[in-house]
Amino acid sequence: MRSLAFALSCVAALLSPAAAAVEHYNSSDALSSKQILPSNFKPPQVFRNNNLVRNVNLEKSYPRETINVIIENVDKAPQSEYYLPFESGLISRIGGLEVRDKKDAQKAPFKVEVVEYDTESTTEFYLIRLPEPLKPSAQLTISISYTILSALRPLPATIEQRDKQYVQYAFSAYAPSAYTTLKQKTKLKFPSADVPDYTVLPASNADQAEDPTRQGSTFTYGPYNEVPAGAEEPVAVRYEFTKPLTHATRLERDIEISHWGGNLATEERYWLTNQGAQLKNQFSRVQWQITQYMNPVTSALKELQVPLHPGAANPYFTDDIGNVSTSKFRSSAREAHLELKPRYPVFGGWKYNFRVGWDAELSRFLRKLKTGDGYALKVPFLEGPRMPEGVEYERVELRVILPEGATNVRFETSVPVVAHEVSLHKTFMDTLGRTTLKLTALNVVDEWRGRDLIITYDYPWTEAFRKPLTIFLGMLTVFTAAWALGSIDTSIGGRQKAKAKA
Repeated sequence: MRSLAFALSCVAALLSPAAAAVEHYNSSDALSSKQILPSNFKPPQVFRNNNLVRNVNLEKSYPRETINVIIENVDKAPQSEYYLPFESGLISRIGGLEVRDKKDAQKAPFKVEVVEYDTESTTEFYLIRLPEPLKPSAQLTISISYTILSALRPLPATIEQRDKQYVQYAFSAYAPSAYTTLKQKTKLKFPSADVPDYTVLPASNADQAEDPTRQGSTFTYGPYNEVPAGAEEPVAVRYEFTKPLTHATRLERDIEISHWGGNLATEERYWLTNQGAQLKNQFSRVQWQITQYMNPVTSALKELQVPLHPGAANPYFTDDIGNVSTSKFRSSAREAHLELKPRYPVFGGWKYNFRVGWDAELSRFLRKLKTGDGYALKVPFLEGPRMPEGVEYERVELRVILPEGATNVRFETSVPVVAHEVSLHKTFMDTLGRTTLKLTALNVVDEWRGRDLIITYDYPWTEAFRKPLTIFLGMLTVFTAAWALGSIDTSIGGRQKAKAKA
């Protein structure tokens, strides 16, 4: 009985810091609005774009735009707020917007905010805060980069199983700007020179030449002089893209930390769809198998290549039906690679939901801080498939499940996070639950695979006894209950003796 009382007192001592796990944490701020704009808002004309070059890369299933612009302060006072406009229907599909100093890319990105806006307006803004106010007549070269999700439209919308796929991209020949631009041009990079249709503009550019000009797989609209603020010139290009338009409507990614087992377990759950051209007729399995010997290009998603960290082990791959056997895993001291093949080729309009998981040594990602009870965890924010045509994620929910009793959780990442929270996650043999950090990001693409998530937390050494004490008490309870039940005399004679005594 004394040992039981001692164990109970130890558990009570361990429970007290765990109860405060959610109350004591700090984290980096997510992107949030700092001001609300009326529907008739117009950015003050305190800046001027002296020269602007926009590069649009169409080699993947999502356009990536990079705007390099020399801005000048034309006001009499220093200015630090630069507005970037987008159509209200487009801004919700903008992802990974980053602004940097073009001449010093090593500097940290500028702070960017999505300002709240009146719903009646057709234009919304990103507010770019310069690191230092720009003095009157001073100039600064900035680089603005972003991706646009669900921007490519198959044209025609339906094709035969073996046909080429063509997609259309509609945009404005003028780069989005809230300020007057003295000179600008737009360059487009296609995956090939097969561009059968594109908008031709009148010879109104600065060179009075054909617009656009072609050079192999590169098109150039412009240059244009004296483009007013907010001006648009709608154009569209149609080009060959016989690859899947892989779009994940949702990705749930769990990372579970085990100090006892020295293991980092990762599981990812995907809701994939192919936004490419749909089949005009029914799918033919026979025709598909025949063509696979020739390995032709196809708009169907037929495999996924998932590079993992060296040392990854115990991978698994399942879908809604069950285990998928068509997978291959190879691992060495230098690399680990997982090849996945869906149960069926995913053509345009088709969906495929699955989950994949693996284990890794925790020591590769976790470090003990020199002072105190702190730990630092460094993991990739995004892993998953790496495909030549790219993968886009509409919504990513990342959960990092820390050991039970972890407190003072902080995180840092360069991925724009729209929401974060710390909660408790109950698993097997837990007392109060494990501290869990949940992060949500929108409009993410696979180019962000190299971005890390750094988490620091406190984990006292006494918390290491929580699990064995829980197991000990659980076993003690089972044995005590078994002994108590076994000591009860349930025989008929025993009952008669009990009545006789009564």
